[in-house]
Amino acid sequence: MRVITGSARGRRLKELEGMETRPTTGKVKESLFSIIQFDIEGRRVLDLFAGTGQLGIEALSRGAASAVFVEKRSDALRLIRENLKTCDLEDRATVKSGDGLAYLKSGEKFDIIFLDPPYDSDLLEKSLEQIAAFDICREHGMILAESAADKVLPPLAAPYKIYREYRYGKIKLTVYHRGGKED
Repeated sequence: MRVITGSARGRRLKELEGMETRPTTGKVKESLFSIIQFDIEGRRVLDLFAGTGQLGIEALSRGAASAVFVEKRSDALRLIRENLKTCDLEDRATVKSGDGLAYLKSGEKFDIIFLDPPYDSDLLEKSLEQIAAFDICREHGMILAESAADKVLPPLAAPYKIYREYRYGKIKLTVYHRGGKED
């Protein structure tokens, strides 16, 4: 697992051992960042259920202003910090220990939110619901949700809407956009 491009291009990221954490595949990560490539520079990013931190790290490497990584597993938290240090990106990152759903109640606002919880849970649906309820996505912001290809994700109340879905074999990326005042 490597950083694809930007200031940390080519740096190898450490992975968690075992099958408890499922990192985003290289193909899906490349596609995801191709989708948002012009929307990253200077943005504030949330990597919820961060795992290894690879999505937030990639965003920082590509010019995101800052990233918050939320993860409850202590071994994953250590790994995220190590990966940030390896990529020399600690100065723009905040690593938070705790439950992802509880963190959403903080009210902090983000431009880009990455959601990649365990597929066999209802955390994705609950996260989407809470993001919309607490309205933590800034105007014209995006939520990028990774799920199993056969999972049907809910529409969200305005100003949120599903922009597009992309399928990569058994994996699906759903992109939600948050409208602005003119919408």
